[in-house]
Amino acid sequence: MTDSVQIENNDQTATPITINVTDAAKQRMKTFLANRGKGIGIRLGVQTAGCSGMAYVIEFVDELEEGDQTIDVGGVNVVVGVKAALYLNGISVDYQKQGLNEGFKFENPNAKGECGCGESFTV
Repeated sequence: MTDSVQIENNDQTATPITINVTDAAKQRMKTFLANRGKGIGIRLGVQTAGCSGMAYVIEFVDELEEGDQTIDVGGVNVVVGVKAALYLNGISVDYQKQGLNEGFKFENPNAKGECGCGESFTV
């Protein structure tokens, strides 16, 4: 099941965004945080990388930064920064296992193209 959720603004000047998170992705985020034993959430972001220009980043959050937007997704705080929000509005996040490979999968309506391996995208 996928939940579509609107992110709550900590910064009232930020534009609210919507993300979709599957149950599998929620559970995996919960497991990562529990195994780490500390942190207030998981940051979903982007960075300049890869052959197409931008790559998705998932990292632990120990404290919020100015302009961060947060939402409770199945008991996990998902955090999106102001700059990343421009690229992530409407994104769907899933966690998939395929044979020996497993990881988060992103479907981004803002992406105009992806590299062959699917690790990076362009807008």
